[in-house]
Amino acid sequence: MKIAIVCDSFKESLAPLDVAEEIKAGFSRVFLEAEYLCLPMADGGEGTVEALVQGTDGELVHCSVTGPLGEPVQAFFGVSGDGQTAIIEMAAAAGLPLLKTEERNPLHTTTYGVGELVLAALERGCRHVILGLGGSATNDGGAGFAQALGARFLDAEGQELPPGGAALSRLAKLDLSGVDRRLSGITLEGACDVTSPLTGPQGASYVFGPQKGASPDDVTRLDEALTHYAQILSDQCGRDVAVVPGAGAAGGLGAGLLAFTGAILRPGVEIVADQLRLAERFVDVDLVITGEGRMDGQSAQGKAPMGVAQVARAQGKPVIAIVGSTGDGVDGMHQVGIGAFFDTVPRPATLPEVLRQARENVRRTAENVAATLKMGMVMGSEHHLEGGVRTVGP
Repeated sequence: MKIAIVCDSFKESLAPLDVAEEIKAGFSRVFLEAEYLCLPMADGGEGTVEALVQGTDGELVHCSVTGPLGEPVQAFFGVSGDGQTAIIEMAAAAGLPLLKTEERNPLHTTTYGVGELVLAALERGCRHVILGLGGSATNDGGAGFAQALGARFLDAEGQELPPGGAALSRLAKLDLSGVDRRLSGITLEGACDVTSPLTGPQGASYVFGPQKGASPDDVTRLDEALTHYAQILSDQCGRDVAVVPGAGAAGGLGAGLLAFTGAILRPGVEIVADQLRLAERFVDVDLVITGEGRMDGQSAQGKAPMGVAQVARAQGKPVIAIVGSTGDGVDGMHQVGIGAFFDTVPRPATLPEVLRQARENVRRTAENVAATLKMGMVMGSEHHLEGGVRTVGP
């Protein structure tokens, strides 16, 4: 028997490979002769760089870039094992955690450092860039990103615009003559798990602006600036990006990627699954196990276990999930290919206790799941593993 274990992190307690290794430890006590494949998984957000670096035997690169308020920050990106793919989380250079609460101001924050990370990847010779869009402190439509790559944003007097989303209301002309020519020779994918357009009530400013420090008046001002920006992009770049699903991701960085790099926006979980070659690796497995810290109704909206299950289901492989906890709507995970799911907390406990006992809880739950599977196989037939999985469903 060959078992693939592909897990996201249990937030604040276990990294993806730690979860996978504990599940393996529990299963190994029951299925002693099984072959195990352990891989980290992510959904394009936080943890994606780590997952793809580990999953492809790559490396982590540290560098200093421009932070969201113009100050230098220490950021990072990953390079795949073959040296061809850079994995970047935009939040590493322009994320909310880089700012104190009182410093949040999307009128002035910039994605300039994100562009610098892309330039650093180009210097490494990468031909493929995966850029995770999430956790941003910005609302500049990707203008700062484009400026770092050589674009100039000019007002009516021909002066460079200052950083931030508010200044886009004064944008009169784009000068793209200085954009780094190496961009035309690479593939850039935006890992995006939201479908927000750039502007309007469901757009970047109204939906995400308040959590970035925008007041109601600021939100209106930012949306008007992005609306004007979108019109300039349409007139001068020939790209109507305002209503493209995902254009509003990361404060409109999605729109900037589309307009200035010809990037493709895809669900992050699909991109990660492709990079880890899950479809290829699942061909000869008998069972797939996945997991995350909390599984609920939102897990079916592009989270890591859903992505794993979709790849496995396409090949007719049974899937079970071992998770930290379950919440409302979790039953919907059956519809995306999760045959059964199990939470790992055995009794009421405080959060510190749950975190401290995470390894033991995962390992014990995995052993019990494996024992139940083996009982089903003995009672039925060793040739009907999928039926065994169904017998332990909730």
